Amino acid sequence: MNKEKKLIDAKLPKGFQDQWGKTLSLKKKLLVAIEDNFKRYGFSALSTSPMELSSVIGNSLSEDDSNPMSDIFTFEEPDGEKLSLIYDLSLPLSRFYAQNYLTLPNPYKRYQIAENVFRREKPGSGRYKAFGQCDCDIIGKFNSTIANTELCNLIASTLLKCGLKKGQFVINISNRKIIDGLLNQLKITDQKQKQKVLRAIDKLDKKNFGILGVTDLLREKRTDASGAVTVGAKLSETQTSEIISFLKIKDLKKLKSNLKDSLSQEGIKETEDLLENLRYGEYADLINFSGKICRGLDIYSGFIVETNLTFDVKNSKGKVIAPGSVASGGEYLVSKFKGDNFLGSGVSIGISRLTYCVEQLNQIKADESKPVLICVMDENLLPKYYEILNLLRKNNINSEIFLDSKKNLTKQLTYANKRQLKIALIVGGDEIKKNTVTIKNLLAPKGQENQSTVFMKDLIDEIKKVVKDN
Repeated sequence: MNKEKKLIDAKLPKGFQDQWGKTLSLKKKLLVAIEDNFKRYGFSALSTSPMELSSVIGNSLSEDDSNPMSDIFTFEEPDGEKLSLIYDLSLPLSRFYAQNYLTLPNPYKRYQIAENVFRREKPGSGRYKAFGQCDCDIIGKFNSTIANTELCNLIASTLLKCGLKKGQFVINISNRKIIDGLLNQLKITDQKQKQKVLRAIDKLDKKNFGILGVTDLLREKRTDASGAVTVGAKLSETQTSEIISFLKIKDLKKLKSNLKDSLSQEGIKETEDLLENLRYGEYADLINFSGKICRGLDIYSGFIVETNLTFDVKNSKGKVIAPGSVASGGEYLVSKFKGDNFLGSGVSIGISRLTYCVEQLNQIKADESKPVLICVMDENLLPKYYEILNLLRKNNINSEIFLDSKKNLTKQLTYANKRQLKIALIVGGDEIKKNTVTIKNLLAPKGQENQSTVFMKDLIDEIKKVVKDN
């Protein structure tokens, strides 16, 4: 007796996504704009491996000290060597630069566009376990003020090139030395405790956090709506109060008078110099100081940046959400490899998140360049259909021939409508005799004449007119 085969559900894992249609067309359009602008700012392309040795890239994401690799995807080879899928593009760059710096220009300016990086994090609206990143980094020896000015201007100009308007995003900058100096001033010296503090502050603007949530994480623990408990930094009441007061200060001058630690003063001076330098460019009005940002990863050592959208973003249920930063980064040291430390500074644009948010504006047209359909009325006329097909393609008009000659015209047009095609071409016996083609405008408003018959010599011009009108 044969056992029935168990049917498998066609189901996508949580935290992953398929993209098609207008969403994919928009993403591709944004990628072209991003890459073109990266080149315009003098960055050269690099492509690194999607996997690295686990011992090389480590994990800057993990909040679980007992399982430091819990937030990334790791695999063990038969020989015992462990490999991990990359979770960002900065650490692969650091490894590449450490291997090749003697043959690279100094400083080295590279951009990289990756279809996916991978993180084992809780998925949500606009947040995935696999997502695209577009990075620009400067690494080597350079003047930080000039380099970071370029990166801020790069973010602003790139988002404008992507079709966003001034007022739809804000670029917030700060410096990690400011908060690090405050931690010194408060005698918070344990590295793990510092990391918990930074990650708590980094969650300030996240959904359902705010000041109260951050306060809980700075103290003993935080319990979320699901009952999950996150152990806090266990700061004293005085330490917590000082940090909360710091987060409420928006004015750089006031911070300068409040914070006495020399490291904080150094970070404030670097930020003042950066803001002054930004005045020489076109985008100073889009860039603000914000002491609230600190970037939770422990790699950052100076300048930091986060870019937030100012328009409402909704999830699939129509509820307004906080999507997070669409472009972020900062200054870091390449210090884990042998040899002298290298200075690095860079920004990363999250293309998956940006696409998700921008699509909701409906202000950026993403043409899918859908094909013209040549209907098959009679198999005996295939030579004529291919003559037309070749003519269209030679004139850079996307086109296809219907693939089932046994289906009648109604079914062929149903196929075209389901694909939301703009044009179908019909050639039957009458058209052959007169050397004409009937153009059917599939997107014409109801009640309006939706087809015309033209001579073959006029076909290309007439198709372009219909496409332009739609």
